[in-house]
Amino acid sequence: MLRNELEIIEQKTLAPYAFKSADSRGRKFDEEKHPYRTDFQRDRDRIIHSTAFRRLEYKTQVFVNHEGDHFRTRLTHTIEVSQISRTIARALRLNEDLTEAIALAHDLGHTPFGHSGEDALNELMADTGGFEHNRQSLRVIDLLERRYPQFKGLNLSYEIREGIVKHETDYDNPSHQDFRPDEAPLLECQIVNFADEIAYNAHDLDDGLESGLLSDDDVNQLGVWKELSIQVKNSYPDLPDGMRHRQVVRLLLNMEVTSVVGQSLSNIAKLGIKNIDDVRACKSKILGFSDDMLERHKEIKKFLLDRMYRHYRMVRMGDKAKRIMRELFETYLKDPNQMPSSALEREEPLGVKKLIADYIAGMTDRFALQEYKKLFDPFERV
Repeated sequence: MLRNELEIIEQKTLAPYAFKSADSRGRKFDEEKHPYRTDFQRDRDRIIHSTAFRRLEYKTQVFVNHEGDHFRTRLTHTIEVSQISRTIARALRLNEDLTEAIALAHDLGHTPFGHSGEDALNELMADTGGFEHNRQSLRVIDLLERRYPQFKGLNLSYEIREGIVKHETDYDNPSHQDFRPDEAPLLECQIVNFADEIAYNAHDLDDGLESGLLSDDDVNQLGVWKELSIQVKNSYPDLPDGMRHRQVVRLLLNMEVTSVVGQSLSNIAKLGIKNIDDVRACKSKILGFSDDMLERHKEIKKFLLDRMYRHYRMVRMGDKAKRIMRELFETYLKDPNQMPSSALEREEPLGVKKLIADYIAGMTDRFALQEYKKLFDPFERV
């Protein structure tokens, strides 16, 4: 099927308030259209083939990579967000390709060691505007990826780039002054915000149980977990604990996604959203949970903060990660020639600190730990 045929199908089948690929504001550098992929399909493929995407395999979600093979990484989290995003987009008749591309790119700029690494780099860069991983994701796709002779970066469509910088959750509040801040984000972008939160709530509960940081007694303090666990036990009384936990997580994901779809359709009707102009002009969030699900969602987040993220093992991991980030940064700042020449060859208007931040942010957990050993362990080969 040819691209123009796919664009016609979008016009005929997607909701009037869905964003159509043929309406894109385009790329920074003009390129000839692809014969059988829409612009957003092409963007999705460029993201998947990028170096930054591959590095997500060895970047922390919650547990540092060497803690175990079965815990989520930044890559598996990204894939889960993408899958949830596509499910919601399809149910709402929105543009799946655009939604998927935003989801796949939303964490490309994340540091090693998860939010602990980001917090450390933000403190170290405080005098030069700080560090925020959504802005860094845009920097990755606009500047740091070098795959094409015609331009720097991946030259993605405006809507993908906008979706990255307007990605907002409790942990993500980027500035987006260069992307028409008076315009509300597209619904495809709003989906990724919810999918991100749905994914990490569910998989952090799952990983917390798998790691032993959480117990059955702990999670049964959550009303929604206890309710779903009883439901699973009634259906399958002899399931081993691990299987039961996974069934509860599956039901929780379905419950949250179903709530977003139902409530969002109701909100769209109530707000009178008829087209893209209505979406752009709307001052309130269009997508959302039902009131009941929102309370349950908040309860899960508070529980994870109190019982898991503040667990002494997590605090130790986070403090260790920050120490590694600080010492790497300070060593490179003292003598930038300790970085490879490839990290220094680019001219950077914001100075050497920005070059160092780009280099460290691009590291995987594994590489950062190896680099730390090479710099500070006298018996390690450099």
